[in-house]
Amino acid sequence: MDRLDAFNKGLTTWAQWVDQNVNISQTRVFFQGISPTHYVGKEWNEPRDNCNGQMQPLSGSTYPGGSLPAASIVSRVLSSMKTPVYLLDITTLSQLRKDAHPSTYGAAGGSDCSHWCLPGLPDTWNQLLYAALSM
Repeated sequence: MDRLDAFNKGLTTWAQWVDQNVNISQTRVFFQGISPTHYVGKEWNEPRDNCNGQMQPLSGSTYPGGSLPAASIVSRVLSSMKTPVYLLDITTLSQLRKDAHPSTYGAAGGSDCSHWCLPGLPDTWNQLLYAALSM
């Protein structure tokens, strides 16, 4: 099965469960957006690079590589739900942080472009969650 088809099926199943089982008078539902990777430098106009050795975030507020295909699935499924879901949309702000992966700061020998340094970007995600909980 194609991974995006599997993601769509899983997210749709989750959405149906939430719509059938969550009491919205007692519960708020949050969904964290897609955490991107930075293995493919052509996405930010550096075709020979990946996250390894990147020391600066991308400038601007849009990602040159565009949105992730899975992000449109998230948007479509969440908008079809009867239960209100607050999307913690961390995708674009995380796409801009090609510098925030551990391979940049760790020992040589590999490129870990899918995990994030702590403290760092995941703390920003937590601040967004805290702000949303405070509303």
